[in-house]
Formats: sequence, structure tokens, C-alpha cells
Amino acid sequence: MSKFKKPQAIAAETKDHRFAGTFEVLLPVAGRVKPLKLASQFATQREAETWIHSDEGQTAIEDALEAAAKEKK
Repeated sequence: MSKFKKPQAIAAETKDHRFAGTFEVLLPVAGRVKPLKLASQFATQREAETWIHSDEGQTAIEDALEAAAKEKK
């Protein structure tokens, strides 16, 4: 990940067996080993990716990045 480029959220299959077959949105953050979980339990990967590009998703990503930057300081 480039330090000049904003990290991209990804849609990944949920690892929790209780929600098998669903997808969640993960955001890699510099300085963290595990990515932040932004949203979960989408029925399909397409729904999760649509959420990432929606206004709600973009706002959630920006808020998460700002919160991570504040924690880092």
C-alpha cells in the first residue's frame, strides 16, 4: 500500500460460520494487522461492492479513515 494513496475497501466472504455465504466490507488501515470491518452480512459480493461505491459507503470509509488517523496520533 502506497503512503500517498488512500486504502481501498474490499468485499470479502464472511469468515464467521454463523453467517456463511454472506459478504462483508473490510478496510485495510496502516498500522493495523487486521482490517477494519465496516459493514457485514451482504447476500452477494455485488451488493457489498455496490455499498462501497454508494454515498453511505463512501461516508463510512472516510469516517473510518479519519478515526484511524486520530487513534494513530
